[in-house]
Amino acid sequence: MKATPEASLQKRLLPRHITFMAMGGVIGTGIFKGSSETIGLAGPGVIFTYIFAGLLLLVVMGAIAEMATVYPNRNMKDFISLAFGQRLAFIVGWLYCFMWLAVCVIEVIAAGSFLQFWFADTPLWVLSLASAAFVLLVNTMSVGRLGELEFWLAGIKIAMIIIFIILGACLLFGIIPSSNTPYLSNFTSHGGFLPNGWMAVVSALLVVMFSYGGSELIGLTLTETPDADKVLPKIVKSFILRIILFYTLPILIICGLIPWNQLSGQDSPFVQVLTATGLQGAAHIINFILVTAVLSAANSGIYGATRMLHSMAIDNEAPALLSKTSRRGVPVNSLILCAVILLIGAWFAYVAQDQVFGILIAVPGFVVLLVWISICLSQLKLRKQYPVEPKFRIWGYPYISGLTALCLLVIAVLFLFDANNRISIGACILFLIVLLISSFFKFRGKSQA
Repeated sequence: MKATPEASLQKRLLPRHITFMAMGGVIGTGIFKGSSETIGLAGPGVIFTYIFAGLLLLVVMGAIAEMATVYPNRNMKDFISLAFGQRLAFIVGWLYCFMWLAVCVIEVIAAGSFLQFWFADTPLWVLSLASAAFVLLVNTMSVGRLGELEFWLAGIKIAMIIIFIILGACLLFGIIPSSNTPYLSNFTSHGGFLPNGWMAVVSALLVVMFSYGGSELIGLTLTETPDADKVLPKIVKSFILRIILFYTLPILIICGLIPWNQLSGQDSPFVQVLTATGLQGAAHIINFILVTAVLSAANSGIYGATRMLHSMAIDNEAPALLSKTSRRGVPVNSLILCAVILLIGAWFAYVAQDQVFGILIAVPGFVVLLVWISICLSQLKLRKQYPVEPKFRIWGYPYISGLTALCLLVIAVLFLFDANNRISIGACILFLIVLLISSFFKFRGKSQA
């Protein structure tokens, strides 16, 4: 008999906790470090990539909110199981864990690289290991305290982005005097707004999808949130606009202040901008905020991985010992498994320091496409058989959900043939094949929805 998650998890997440935990998962390495890669690929025109991906995200989040109002006390994986059966939920659940563990490794390695700004002689793997230890320690707290800490950690980086936008705009238009006020010249010079053409805008999508991945974390907070079916639609409506603005406006500021082809991939574009504009002292403050930002994202990642593993163990889709929780309601064995993965990540930083970020970043970018497709298709199928009327409906059904799923599928197929991501995408495909074979044996003879 299936146990209920509520029997062990605690309903102590408030609406502001949910919003900031999801934002904490989204606003991390993707914007603070990965933006240099996306700008390098597409120039200022990468702004179209962020807006397009944001629109896709809007539909995915709306689908989660709609299903949450119909099926209370269920999480994202439960929706997929209701729509397509436990086999697909098993595959997507493990893929999602795989994604979040990769994200956590990326974030702690990014934290280590930012810490080298002050500790240049300390090996990256040592700083990454220290960052991982901090994140794991934080996740031993009760979910209420975890949510409160994440609220403040995410709040710091959101405040930093707002300050960066205001300060950057003042420098861009000469409100704050500088030796060279660029105004809008950098958007049109150096090859123009689309220096590498529209295909470069498409090529930047994988990093952008990685950046936006984590928003669907809201779909895992449902079993630890009182009245989730009532609060989630309100959260989603405000969340999407904030995410798009917190990505697009900083990108515009960065491209406006520094020519797109002069950004290096070594340091954060945020630090490069402030250093290049003569505000040298601010670089230390910004770097401190960057460290807290990526640790916040890693914190959200550990939360997502442990809760998904716990949910799968409850549903007999993962080893039963992963469902064990501490007296604080923390899935303790799932957390231990995450600790092992982060140790492996620190080792990876030791053996492949120069290539580690580029290799790993494609993994969550590709997996999040598959997860989002599953969410959209689940909403498409379940809408016809809802037991009650949803309190929130995604507009344009079935066309908007179907078109979004199709766009996500096309993007996923395009990246299968991207030579730059062969190692990462190959690892994802191999893991997917293993899951397909495992699901065949695990659910053989069992009826699927």
